[in-house]
Amino acid sequence: MRQKKRFIWTAGILAVLASVFMAAPPIMARMGKASLLKNASSRMPQFSDEAEPPPAEEAWEEDWIRYRGKVYDYNENILTFLCMGIDVDEELSQHQQGWDSGQADAIFLLVLNPDTRQMSVIAIDRNTMTDVDMYDQENRFLGTVQAQINLAHGYGDGREESAANQVKAVSRLMYELPIHGYFAINLPAIYILNDLIGGVDVTIPQDFTPAYFPYAPGETVHLDGNLAYFFVRYRDVNVAESARMSLGRQKQYLLAYVEKAKQEFARDITLPLKLFNAIAPSMVTDITADEAVYLAGEAAEYTFSEDDLILLPGVTDTSGEFDQFHVDQDALKQIIIDVFYTEKEGI
Repeated sequence: MRQKKRFIWTAGILAVLASVFMAAPPIMARMGKASLLKNASSRMPQFSDEAEPPPAEEAWEEDWIRYRGKVYDYNENILTFLCMGIDVDEELSQHQQGWDSGQADAIFLLVLNPDTRQMSVIAIDRNTMTDVDMYDQENRFLGTVQAQINLAHGYGDGREESAANQVKAVSRLMYELPIHGYFAINLPAIYILNDLIGGVDVTIPQDFTPAYFPYAPGETVHLDGNLAYFFVRYRDVNVAESARMSLGRQKQYLLAYVEKAKQEFARDITLPLKLFNAIAPSMVTDITADEAVYLAGEAAEYTFSEDDLILLPGVTDTSGEFDQFHVDQDALKQIIIDVFYTEKEGI
């Protein structure tokens, strides 16, 4: 994981980025792209269903893999970012404890494919079992264990170290998938993000029946701050697979939010600046100014639909004290192939 200066941008810099990114110097955008690609957490996913390497006489590229009888080429132009919602109610402040820095309640991979101009989002169940690095209260490394993936953020300083540990856990889960940057916000920031675009409309799902929620399943509801926060975060720990149900609502909310945000952005071009300034105290990111210029120009042209929001499939083991979600490894590999690779014909 890259070691470079992380910072929260000043309002002045953000104002410039938000208002002039379309006219930004091309060299700055190129620098941003080069920086993101250079500082990926790894080079490419590491898996193949063939134990033996290809014959020496066969032309072969380092970023190819053979899977189920076909050859695929990893798309090195793709950029992937980890977005985390942290279950703390205060700002994401730095501290010294190495074991209680807040868990990642919401975990999403944002994938930008510049070749197809398509944006994908991969949603990861918070209880997904994978290798997690653990630390003691003095932040000393204890070892790597199989644990729920959301625990990774808890081991660190509550800011950059915690985020880096979560990036490592997600990359491992995805067969060492390169991750080019991260965003972490505390979940109460949902109030702010929701209300700045005027709230969103959702239909209450059939499995969402908390006694004190004022609406019934099947009703279409306009979610303002408190309701949006409750809708996204609520989870009955006494109900099996409650994390999976919560993830489904997060997907539903995200789709509604993106659609509403597009409408509001068209009315107010300063809205991205307002959103960023409002949540800056609640956010940690390693995206730099030149990288932001590049991403702002790119993302404005990308398409995104419900089909582009992918939930990792698997099964939940509810036999223990805490749920354990086990990803379907064959399905995961196919998702990685579909999103990050292109088939090489005639090989």
